[in-house]
Amino acid sequence: MRFLRHIGKYILMLIGIFKRPTKTSVLRELILKEIDDLVIGSIGITAFISLFMGAVVALQTALNLDNPLIPKSLIGFATRQSIILEFAPTFISVIMAGKVGSYITSSIGTMRVTEQIDALEVMGINPLNYLIYPKIIALLFYPFLIAIIMFVGIFGGFLASVYGNLVSLEDFIVGLQDSFIPWHVAYAFIKTMVFGILLATIPSYHGYYMEGGALEVGKASTTSFVWTCVAIIVANYILTQILLTT
Repeated sequence: MRFLRHIGKYILMLIGIFKRPTKTSVLRELILKEIDDLVIGSIGITAFISLFMGAVVALQTALNLDNPLIPKSLIGFATRQSIILEFAPTFISVIMAGKVGSYITSSIGTMRVTEQIDALEVMGINPLNYLIYPKIIALLFYPFLIAIIMFVGIFGGFLASVYGNLVSLEDFIVGLQDSFIPWHVAYAFIKTMVFGILLATIPSYHGYYMEGGALEVGKASTTSFVWTCVAIIVANYILTQILLTT
């Protein structure tokens, strides 16, 4: 029953976001700030992680190619498929749940503790629209970040395999081009947009409805990270079932 109550409050929160919208000029500034904080500010750490994860995928693939009948181009193929299908959209989203999700929960939770949200309500401002709507719009640009991550991850695999003398440049490029299906990229971007909405709304829910003081802000951040990861994993399975197997 407690779980169902949270689901109901979450749905009511989503509905409340679009009631009594804030002035367009104010929202524009808020959205630009959120894009800078949530998307652009995450490029550095996610690109660093993806560079080395792409390298690890290439290395592990190369080290497990014991059969001489298996072409070396498989290294490029495995790197491309791993990065595009799962690593870039899903694994990076889990990392973002820790970085961005915790930031969103703690910032909104701190506003709740210090009664800034109550002050917004007194001024006649819809706090749900003012605080959460800009985050949703900002994270709709999340696929642009994932596109960068895909490139950096594949580039990391290229550096590790080619300059590590595991495969020739020609074989790696052949593997990258082998059996390429453009729909896989579209599938990854569709997943990313859904994950972006989850990253914006679930941490916001835990921050907005938290109760207590500073200690509870930290607990709410941890709880939001756990449930955001769970939602991402479940959504990943459902979307894969719908988009790739039908």
